Amino acid sequence: MAVRRRRRGAAAPPEPPAHSGRRPCRLSGRRAGAAMGRAALLLLLLVATAARAGVSAAGGPEVHSLRGTWRLGNGNGSVVLRGEVPGCVHTALHRRGLIQDPYYRFNDVMYRWISLDNWTYSRTFKTPFDIRKWQKVNLVFEGVDTVAQILINNITLGRTDNMFNRYSFDITSVIKEVNFVEVRFLSAVSYAAEQSRCHKAYSIPPACPPPVQKGECHANFIRKEQCSFSWDWGPSFPTQGIWKDVRIEAYNHYHLIYFSLTSFFVKSAQQWSLEIESIFDVVSSKPIAGLVTVNIPKLQMQQTFSVKLQPGEGSIVLLVNINKSSAVEAWWPNGHGKQTGYNMTTTFIMEAGYQIEKFSKAYFRTVELVQEPIPGSPGLSFYFKINGRPIFLKGSNWIPADSFQDRVTYDTLWLLLKSAADANMNALRVWGGGVYEQDEFYNICDEIGIMIWQDFMFACALYPTDQNYLESVRAEVSHQVRRLKSHPSIILWSGNNENEAAIASNWFSIPYADREVYIKDYVLLYVKNIREIVLTEDKSRPFIASSPTNGLESVKEGWLSQNPYDTHYGDTHFYDYSNDCWNWTVYPKTRFASEYGFQSWPSFSTIEKVSSTEDWSYTSNFSLHRQHHENGNDQMLQQIGHHFKLPQSTDPIKKFKDTIYLTQVMQAQCIKTETEFYRFSQSEIIKGEGHTMGALYWQLNDIWQAPSWASLEHGGKWKLLHYFAQNFFAPLLPVAYEDKGVLYIYGVSDLHADRKLTLRVVVHAWSSLEPVCTLAKDGVTVKAQSAVLIYKESINNLLERCRNCTRKSCVITFCLVGEGGLQSPMNHHFLSSLKDAVGLEKTHLSASVSQRDDVYIFVLQTTAIAPFVSLDVGRIKGRFSDNGFLMTEKKKVVVFYPWEPTSVEELEESLTLTSLVDVV
Repeated sequence: MAVRRRRRGAAAPPEPPAHSGRRPCRLSGRRAGAAMGRAALLLLLLVATAARAGVSAAGGPEVHSLRGTWRLGNGNGSVVLRGEVPGCVHTALHRRGLIQDPYYRFNDVMYRWISLDNWTYSRTFKTPFDIRKWQKVNLVFEGVDTVAQILINNITLGRTDNMFNRYSFDITSVIKEVNFVEVRFLSAVSYAAEQSRCHKAYSIPPACPPPVQKGECHANFIRKEQCSFSWDWGPSFPTQGIWKDVRIEAYNHYHLIYFSLTSFFVKSAQQWSLEIESIFDVVSSKPIAGLVTVNIPKLQMQQTFSVKLQPGEGSIVLLVNINKSSAVEAWWPNGHGKQTGYNMTTTFIMEAGYQIEKFSKAYFRTVELVQEPIPGSPGLSFYFKINGRPIFLKGSNWIPADSFQDRVTYDTLWLLLKSAADANMNALRVWGGGVYEQDEFYNICDEIGIMIWQDFMFACALYPTDQNYLESVRAEVSHQVRRLKSHPSIILWSGNNENEAAIASNWFSIPYADREVYIKDYVLLYVKNIREIVLTEDKSRPFIASSPTNGLESVKEGWLSQNPYDTHYGDTHFYDYSNDCWNWTVYPKTRFASEYGFQSWPSFSTIEKVSSTEDWSYTSNFSLHRQHHENGNDQMLQQIGHHFKLPQSTDPIKKFKDTIYLTQVMQAQCIKTETEFYRFSQSEIIKGEGHTMGALYWQLNDIWQAPSWASLEHGGKWKLLHYFAQNFFAPLLPVAYEDKGVLYIYGVSDLHADRKLTLRVVVHAWSSLEPVCTLAKDGVTVKAQSAVLIYKESINNLLERCRNCTRKSCVITFCLVGEGGLQSPMNHHFLSSLKDAVGLEKTHLSASVSQRDDVYIFVLQTTAIAPFVSLDVGRIKGRFSDNGFLMTEKKKVVVFYPWEPTSVEELEESLTLTSLVDVV
């Protein structure tokens, strides 16, 4: 994560080893067309041969999952229990009632012993097939966390040391009718420390996290989720476990390991094409010929190819040209069009063995990262074009949704990602200190139009580059790119989080004389290894080495720029907790803001689950323990103090709740100000800066219940920031700012056409629900996908026009209205700090609740203007249509969308209404 704060921030690959004699067979549709006459005949011959060989068309490999209950024991055998696979030790202990919720109070520190022990998973299984019938049998682990020795029937198959790799072990010669499989783990903490000790040539910083994080050391020496050793928003739970599927695969002749498809638009031919890549383990000692048929019914497209698989790791690359007469619908990001995908069947019929039918979805979209000169500005642009259209990226940064990945279900992911889309986001950055997310994550993003900036898993550290480490990383990168490249949602690969900046800004106080060795390591890891593999495996999307980076300028400077935060190039990360966040002049007028943010506390109902009564104060041991960012709690109070009165209640619980509320108001207003600044900077260059084309705030979600930069609490509850995001990321938005006593209002639009609109500006006195004055400016043109100045007036003129108004006694609200129901959210501009506001009265807020179909209607009434009105229904899961708003009318209707069954009575009982004037 930052300038201001330093953070963010198989050994055996699939059988056989990666890059072993891989000879791709690359065929285009045209060449295949010539073979089509012979194809039908060959097809009949192949089916007949397969039938004679006694292999039915359906008789494929035997796949047997070893998911379920395993035996789990610690190092000295004093703790033995049942553990689920996929799973980890912590969740197994919790599920059996041997430990409390690891997130409860101080348990992250109390349960440190779990990570320091060495645990073993074991189980017996009967082989569910006749071993003699199969040429090859593999034991496949989709994910092992992390350092383990794998044994079957007391024979060591191999070792694992990378959480992000897929491991496949050949057990053909050792499998029996009844088998005993063991996974003997070594503590990740001990292993990382040992690896660091063994690296004697020079140190690789940072050694340990700051003490405030209560974490473990040397995370950079283990290929494991880096934040599992702690982060400045998360606990230290260095898990052990089989965290993904494990299975037995038995096959003859050949077996499909990876299948991917990427789309391209061939400009010269004005035609879409699909590249389909299939990677096989070929057991046969001779090449295997056959036919592949690709069928996309919706596009009336069927093509058949003659292919040949080479022994070893055989690869087939097919180029399928889509008929020009087919009306292909492209995949578009949320807010810019539909996310059309086409059902596709790929059928492999080979001369030996069985038929394979692969069902998949084909998506058509192109992505370009545009870095080119901008008139009137030094440097280069940095923006994304999807299907030839420049897109302003609106969104946030994604971290792991839980410390224990087995607790992250499809429903967890759907709720968080749908909440991002519902807040008008179109992009998320999967941050490099977590995990490459599960398949369902990317499937959902494909479905709902969330573009993914995908980091590789390196963050806020320097890393070793010895041979073993590089081999492990190469296998990891190769596996992850093959696994993920079919997803249209992924638009960028990025080498790491903040490691270019770490060297450039010398975070780790490396003596100048020693810099070269670290620069060499950096280039070796991210450029000569990771980048090389990405460019080989995936030619369909761009790659950058780091974030923040100066993009092509960093490349020009040998992949390490002098100042990766330069606003004239690439992307920036920006954090500033000391300056007043309402002051837009402190923000960088950057090309692309990929990280920025402010902390807040999660709501009381979220904290309550993991705390006890004595913890409910802002200065309790618990509140200090939960804050992992140095001085974080004080920084929030300082930022609040710029514009709001701090709570003074003598009731300690009310004071705590008031403080939580104010941290959320502050965070929402700060990030609103900064995001609006980035959005209105997209079409202008001022003093050589501007053309901002992305705003991804830090961070979307939480890993546990604690103060953090997130807009979604652990469990998915929306903070006020997320409700504000729904407005500040709206497709059409008027944005106001002041400069030297002049009010400027910009019309910001993501719409694809220019619109003639009416700008309505209403000035309210704090003391009255009746507007002081109203201005309607008709015929305002808001240009498509741009930000244009639509209104300008000196504040003094405006106050004179609206008699009886001063800066302290009045507030400005404004919105854009067009034909056909087109309307922007109502926006506001404060003329003074709210702690100085004159005329704000204690209001009586009330709400009536009723049910309409699957939703609930809250009718709010107020007796006076109410700033930052918050509706909270405690632990009832769901979200409101609007929240944290400025209520300037007597009545407002808000809809509640429940995520689980509830009732009017439950909602009425749980409802708390708060506005700024309730904080005393």
